[in-house]
Amino acid sequence: MEVGGLLINTQILVDTARSLVAGDKGLLAMDESNPTCNKRFAELGIPQTVETRRAYRELLVTTPGLGESISGAILYDETIRQQKKDGTPFAKALADAGIIPGIKVDSGAKDLAAHPGEKITEGLDGLRERLAEYVDMGARFAKWRAVMAVGDRIPDLACIDANAHALARYAALCQEAGLVPIVEPEVLMDGAHTLERCAEVTEQVLRS
Repeated sequence: MEVGGLLINTQILVDTARSLVAGDKGLLAMDESNPTCNKRFAELGIPQTVETRRAYRELLVTTPGLGESISGAILYDETIRQQKKDGTPFAKALADAGIIPGIKVDSGAKDLAAHPGEKITEGLDGLRERLAEYVDMGARFAKWRAVMAVGDRIPDLACIDANAHALARYAALCQEAGLVPIVEPEVLMDGAHTLERCAEVTEQVLRS
């Protein structure tokens, strides 16, 4: 398929997407950021170093029989650059186990200007170049998470549209690079709102 003068191999994207949802397998989200990982380590008295994070992640990617239940693993930027002790990149170790390597590419949800209580997910700057690098490192799919809080007057339409626009741009860049995009508009369950209100917002977000 040609889009804007670029050739996109849709069959590769389709095959990868089907493999990710095949059978009774699921995705392993091991894309926690370094600060989050360090916080967990601190609570247990574990040194918060690059090596301890690497060793912890090696335990995950080398779990015996992991590929029997996991179809894909979402990695963090530091993680996809790390290796097992024998020098094997984590992405290759996962692929050798029949698990498709993926990568989280957003830079987190930040406060949306002029919209108290609402967030916008950032990370589009330089994304095309980062995606090309991740593909070279073995990634075959990517993840981007948008966050919508529910309140008396939120989410505002402007917040929904801004996040939908960012998700669409991210997804297009992923397909251009040959990566399957996981599009994750998450409506938060936290709050005093009813189940019906959550369903209403979820439908509005998905339609957008």
